Amino acid sequence: MVEQTGEEIDWERCPPEWDDFPQSVPTAMEIFNCLGDKIQSEIGFVGKDFTNIDMLYNLHDITHPKEKDWTLELLLYLEGQAIDRSQKAIKAEYEKAKKK
Repeated sequence: MVEQTGEEIDWERCPPEWDDFPQSVPTAMEIFNCLGDKIQSEIGFVGKDFTNIDMLYNLHDITHPKEKDWTLELLLYLEGQAIDRSQKAIKAEYEKAKKK
């Protein structure tokens, strides 16, 4: 697209590639996507089901306690972001329905 407009690439505005992150980040994303969702009616997404976390750690060869802690910290961050997005979407739908 930059070639079409004749502009120079602004690397500060480019989104990061997976290679820009340490391996623990894509691994945490993969584990996050493998975890089940907990959803309640009227509330929406309330979090991830961490029942199988040990199996997923073993599957990804995460054995060191500090590595497990770091991965869990990433997973909890992702979970918090997903909960926030769900709450905002439900609130927007509620407001939309209320206006009708």
